Amino acid sequence: MCGICGYIGYNSNYIKSGRDEKALGRRMADTLWSRGPDDCGVWVGEHAVFAHRRLAVIDIERGRQPMQRVSEGYDFTIAYNGELYNTAELRAELERRGYEFKTDSDTEVLLYAYIHYGADCARKLNGIFAFAIYDSMRQRVFLCRDRFGVKPLFYYVTDTELVFASEIKALFAYPDIEPELDSTGLSELFAISPARTPGNGVYRGVHELKPGYCMTVNRTGICDGSYWSLKSGEHTDSYEYTIDKTKFLLTDAIKRQLVSDVPVATFLSGGLDSSFITAIAAREFNKRGKRLSTYSFDYEDNDRYFRQTAFQPSSDSEWVPRMRDEFDTDHTNLICPNSSLVDLLDDAALAKDLPGMADCDSSLLWFCREVKKNHTVVLSGECSDEIFGGYPWFRDERAFSTPAFPWCYDLSIRSDILTDTMRRQLDLEGYSRMRYDESISRTPGYTGDNTEEKRRREISWLNIVWFMTNLLDRKDRMSMASGLEVRVPFCDHRLVEYVWNIPWEMKNKDNVTKNVLREAAKGILPEDVRLRRKSPYPKTHNPVYEAAVKARLNDIIADTNAPILEICDKRKLQGIITGEFDYGKPFFGQLMAGPQFIGFLVQVNTLLDRYNVKLV
Repeated sequence: MCGICGYIGYNSNYIKSGRDEKALGRRMADTLWSRGPDDCGVWVGEHAVFAHRRLAVIDIERGRQPMQRVSEGYDFTIAYNGELYNTAELRAELERRGYEFKTDSDTEVLLYAYIHYGADCARKLNGIFAFAIYDSMRQRVFLCRDRFGVKPLFYYVTDTELVFASEIKALFAYPDIEPELDSTGLSELFAISPARTPGNGVYRGVHELKPGYCMTVNRTGICDGSYWSLKSGEHTDSYEYTIDKTKFLLTDAIKRQLVSDVPVATFLSGGLDSSFITAIAAREFNKRGKRLSTYSFDYEDNDRYFRQTAFQPSSDSEWVPRMRDEFDTDHTNLICPNSSLVDLLDDAALAKDLPGMADCDSSLLWFCREVKKNHTVVLSGECSDEIFGGYPWFRDERAFSTPAFPWCYDLSIRSDILTDTMRRQLDLEGYSRMRYDESISRTPGYTGDNTEEKRRREISWLNIVWFMTNLLDRKDRMSMASGLEVRVPFCDHRLVEYVWNIPWEMKNKDNVTKNVLREAAKGILPEDVRLRRKSPYPKTHNPVYEAAVKARLNDIIADTNAPILEICDKRKLQGIITGEFDYGKPFFGQLMAGPQFIGFLVQVNTLLDRYNVKLV
């Protein structure tokens, strides 16, 4: 994994410009240092400048970027962030067509795949990626992003150039691009966040290349479009075959993602998803005569303060040792100090360039930093609940009857804290409903669905393009801010495409949540682990955190110049500081209750202050 950035302009000749383009490229890339602490490279061409920060994982000695190759007298240059899991197949195919390779890196395979197939190369890729290729033959720059947006790619269009980067902060390192928030950006922050509308970069003028999209930039302008999307249709496989195929696809995805020239581990909560990944990985390591390393996470004093809820029925602490012993892993249990949850709120926001999931983010950042001390690549269980129907709203009557995002029904806590002027200007309810309606209208339909299945497909669609994308973005930013690469086998597009059309009567057979995955895990996991009820990413239940985050917000608003006071009513903020919270009523998702909302507001203020954001 890496960080990429650069700029493109066909009215300029950067080789002959009076500006030090290499220094500018390096300055942008240096903002992405944590994504690639191992190396930095800058390439300057006539009409494009690419910069790259490298986290070396495959072919450490020869995989430097930007990478250049010549084919039929034309120059091609790539800056690439990601991993390809079908590198061996693509390489063999290209070798049969006469291409000769100088490295073992997937970067070179990707570059030659583009040289040979052009834009159609995107459809051949199995992996997580965001890349830019300068193509002197077609006189264009080609940019592309993976199907689910595991790897980020933002851009900004000036009068004469397109500027792109893995993270928004690198865009702000380019001359005359300033952090600004207009009413749309503020609506994203207070009506939608910590999720984000696909394609929207929140700050004015900042856009995101959507998942599954590619873009070309040439003398005639900018053109983007989708190269992949989910397709709905009839599922004709038998129940038994469906289980077998699901098991094969997931197992194959896990095995492919274990390839690395640096140490690999897995995140292990003891839940169904991480346990399935760990079981397959441990068996593969055992075949090689090696022992798999695993990591679990918890919080200081959570054994004293854990509160059972419908969303979080059990603590992971009793299940992790079960898996550790069953598969003989080299296990490390990390306990996050409560002080770090508050201390790292700023770092987490700056890693993301946007407010996020408060202590869920700051804890993940702490965990990833600890894991990075011994490992560079980790496999994680994100995306399983979105594709197999694990969340409560897949079966909750309220989700079926309410035209709203099921992880955020009630916006009152968000709108109540705004100043009167800002509340009238933003209309958070209207903005959220508009974004919801837009997404629902794009749901891939199937004429064979009855009314209930049609609605469940809409809920599934919302989960994939909104909730899952948010969790993937969170995982990328917190891990890459630590120089750690996290791979997500449940995001293999072959698996998602297949599971998308499995009917609910199979997914929820006998009213068993994620039944297809549980059945696929037979013979792989111990029965008690296989049948364990879902429990999401852990959060602290310690009242020390609530008190600390309230004190932090109180200190912020004691300063009359605090930028958040331009948006939020000070008296309302004081009210939530002194109030008591209903922990069973999240303001977002399943876990983010009152203390997390306060942490979110702290992150908003941090970004407004550190980035000197202008409200326009």
